[in-house]
Amino acid sequence: MAETVAYGTSETRDGDLHVLRYELHLPHTAQRIWAAVTTPEGLREWLAAADELEHHIGGAVTLRWLNTDTEGRSTVATGTVTAWDPEHVAEYTVSVHGRIRFHLEAVGTDSTVVRFTNERRGTDAERLDCLAGWHSHLEYLTDALDGRPHDASAWSDWTADRWRRLRAEYADRA
Repeated sequence: MAETVAYGTSETRDGDLHVLRYELHLPHTAQRIWAAVTTPEGLREWLAAADELEHHIGGAVTLRWLNTDTEGRSTVATGTVTAWDPEHVAEYTVSVHGRIRFHLEAVGTDSTVVRFTNERRGTDAERLDCLAGWHSHLEYLTDALDGRPHDASAWSDWTADRWRRLRAEYADRA
């Protein structure tokens, strides 16, 4: 797995609204990254199964995470597409994870800056959980873009070890 994702940052507003931010500089075209963050095939390789994903503002979205917790449960997040500007901005506002936004900016012809933002309400412990979780999934995104997807067969091998290390690192940085 790639461990090339820079640490995300977070700020807390209004007591329990956490805004998590990551910036990735990737050697891939915006079109390639767009497909990874907006199509069922692309999302499945690094994040979740998109059981439903309508490509327009107000469209329905259902994301089902393919890894499970220690009791075998997976996360299912339902909601709507709240921003959609092809090859530039995709935003999903869903249960469980709140607002998830991908902003893509092409740099030249073969690289892209991805600004990922997640806004959600929760405790400080949940903020740390999400920082580690998104960091791990963004590493999976870089792997998928580099030809090493975490597809359906790989999810059965998922363990929480990397997530635990990342969570401890984020807690130490706080």
